Formats: sequence, structure tokens, C-alpha cells
Amino acid sequence: MKYLIIIEKTNTGYSAYSPDLDGCVATGDTPEEVEKNMHEAIEFHLAGLKLEGLELPEAHTYSAYVEIAV
Repeated sequence: MKYLIIIEKTNTGYSAYSPDLDGCVATGDTPEEVEKNMHEAIEFHLAGLKLEGLELPEAHTYSAYVEIAV
């Protein structure tokens, strides 16, 4: 499965979340670290859902940029 993650710069490093996976978040000191941590968090999150016998969420979000002349 492929899930979109959003990575944001914070005052102390970086944070990430997936709009498709409520409550699944990660942090890190660098963009690379937060991406790695988010990968691990998603694996852990999905394993927990499987263990509980719950359905794995379908990915339903996507990203796009819009260009605005200013």
C-alpha cells in the first residue's frame, strides 16, 4: 500500500502525518529522519489494526501544487 505523508518544518525539527491514517504521526530532526520514522509509524499502525481484526484504510488523498502568479 502507498500512503501520502505530509512533512512540516517545526521550531524543533520536522513532523509528519498521513491524512489517510488518523492519529499516525512522527517527528525527527531532519526531513530524512522524519520520513524514516513515519515509515516505521505506519508499519506499526497497520500492524495494530491487523492485530485488532480491523480493516486497513484505503489511501484516498493525493497531493498537487497550484501555481499562482503574484
